[in-house]
Amino acid sequence: MSLLFTIARILFSVIFIVSGTLKLMNISGTAAYIASKVAIPTQLADLVAQAENATGMQAPQLIAIGTGLVELVFGLLLAFGVAVRVASVVLAIFTLTATFYFHDFWNQVDPDRTNNLIQAEKNLSIFAGLLVFFVLGSWRPPAAAEADEYYSRPAPSDEIKRDPLSPG
Repeated sequence: MSLLFTIARILFSVIFIVSGTLKLMNISGTAAYIASKVAIPTQLADLVAQAENATGMQAPQLIAIGTGLVELVFGLLLAFGVAVRVASVVLAIFTLTATFYFHDFWNQVDPDRTNNLIQAEKNLSIFAGLLVFFVLGSWRPPAAAEADEYYSRPAPSDEIKRDPLSPG
């Protein structure tokens, strides 16, 4: 069972690892797509301007690098079973945010609406899987011998024995 859980966790992470890698390999293309979908809130304008001045890059490029790194790093953590709960929460927040900004089917007409609805449903399923990984964490089922011992224990009522030293 542990092997299957590990395989499932690794296969589940592939979407984040590949997507993050592709974003980092095509920062300009990713940044152009981000620029077409995301508007920087006015409350963050000063912070964004400081980041742009410090790095010499525009906000969409910085967001592209950040999203690529989030997907790649936290996808790898999930795949290797390290900080699974943290990785699950970060990827869940990322997935919901990406769904809101990039698959806003509620603002579209067909055929774009249908395509983005399907993508949003896919992301909802991914979110559900991340919740499962959050609940289970780095779960490892007990070894076969421990499991046999655990499941063959007598019920608590069968274990009660009279204390020979107690009265009555």
